[in-house]
Amino acid sequence: MHAENRLQSFKPGQTWPDNNGRHINAHGGGICVYDSTYYWFGEHKIEGKAGNKAQVGVSVYSSKDLYNWKDEGIALPVSDDPKSDIAKGCILERPKVIFNAKTNKFVMWFHLELKGQGYGAARSGIAIADKITGPYTFIRSIRPNAGHWPQNVTADEKDPRSIARTKAENDRFSGAPTKKHEKFNILGSHMEGGQMARDMTLFVDDDGKAYHLYSSEHNSTLHISLLTEDYLDHSGTYVRVFPFRWMEAPAICKNNGKYYLIASGCTGWSPNAARSTVADTIFGPWKELGNPCVGENTSNGLGPSKTFGGQSTYILPVLGQDNAFIAMFDQWRPNNAIDGRYIWLPIQFEKGSLKIEWQDEWNLSFFKKNPE
Repeated sequence: MHAENRLQSFKPGQTWPDNNGRHINAHGGGICVYDSTYYWFGEHKIEGKAGNKAQVGVSVYSSKDLYNWKDEGIALPVSDDPKSDIAKGCILERPKVIFNAKTNKFVMWFHLELKGQGYGAARSGIAIADKITGPYTFIRSIRPNAGHWPQNVTADEKDPRSIARTKAENDRFSGAPTKKHEKFNILGSHMEGGQMARDMTLFVDDDGKAYHLYSSEHNSTLHISLLTEDYLDHSGTYVRVFPFRWMEAPAICKNNGKYYLIASGCTGWSPNAARSTVADTIFGPWKELGNPCVGENTSNGLGPSKTFGGQSTYILPVLGQDNAFIAMFDQWRPNNAIDGRYIWLPIQFEKGSLKIEWQDEWNLSFFKKNPE
């Protein structure tokens, strides 16, 4: 991008050109910061409804200032091998990359649905690379924590009778809210083979420990799981949080010693009211704070009750600034997937809570004007 055409602000919901002048193609994404550079990983979409499935793979862009992004290509391509878990036409969503300082490797996790199975597989995909932009090598896909109970498991959830009764249902549960889920022991029925994992994010804490947060139990309950030291597997240590609250699209940050989580309800591609929560430790207890959104998107008239038309995907800490975090949302356009837009807005922390206010246009000077 020529110097005279360089962007100097964010314009939420508008097309966002990369260095080639094309709308950035990194949906459901996340940011990995390495060597003072931001790297944005996301789903590479194509035009039309076909773009809702993975036809290309995971794209990556780089930036020094967060406004202007260079297309670094495809970090993880889908496979032409129909037997591969990431065969072209699978569903590959919400890729996130973290750096492991001990192994000196870049590790990617994503929500994976096997080709031709709709959303029935509910697996986690794992890939690894020596270089942040890739190419990433797909290792395997799994269901988390097979053979392990959560730290906060109850006696009822371990009851063999309820497990047998739930298995008899043969996973005939929807991924949308219903009272039926509460009558059955989905956690117990999946313990041996591993828990379901759909919408997800990764988080590396100050001590270098990494966590995988994912919607589980047919989307009804969120799990927070500690990864192994190499970040390539689950450790078997995890908790269930927000049972039967239908939290998906998790995004997390840590500010002044507290953990903040943003999520959405389960309404498919359609937007709903965002949710925010806070905790003193990552395993909780978590306290719900309500919808953090304030104001109205002037381009579409959608306000807090619809999260300005978006859905959370990641919370980005800004380099070199205290209390500076950006909430990243996606505006999904399933009829023409490639045209999905990005809503990036500043988070304002207020007395143990947070606020995300609509801005037609803004830049990073916002954080200097609005310290906590």
